Amino acid sequence: MSFSPYPVPRNPCWQAAGVLLVVAIGLASRALPLFPAALGKYPGDALWALMIFVALGALWPGARGARLGWAALLICYAVELSQLYQAPWIRQIRSHTLGHLVLGSHFGWIDFIAYTVGVAIGVPLDALAQRLRGPAPGFAPAAPEQIQRR
Repeated sequence: MSFSPYPVPRNPCWQAAGVLLVVAIGLASRALPLFPAALGKYPGDALWALMIFVALGALWPGARGARLGWAALLICYAVELSQLYQAPWIRQIRSHTLGHLVLGSHFGWIDFIAYTVGVAIGVPLDALAQRLRGPAPGFAPAAPEQIQRR
């Protein structure tokens, strides 16, 4: 199977299912010992970044995986940096479960590593899925005799 230089658009329904799967694993990791205790909360942070990556794939189905990865990191890093802002109104939002899950509560430098790991898992999985989807419609690889040698 040849690899198309043009990505086949992702199916938003499959991407949404992927988001739900990652959310389920993330929530289960808080209730069940899915990961070693020594890792603390960081698998959840990595899964959160992976969820952002997969969600961006649903919103931007034709984008290359690397572009989605950079966008996901930008969002994750921005949310982490926003935790340095502790005005009463934002603390009130973060005190609710959903606000805490989306915005976090305490800034931590090591969270940047966890987000990077989550996206670093998503990008190659997306590339594998791209290979499984096959070449883009209308893409036909050149026959060996059509390739010009330099």
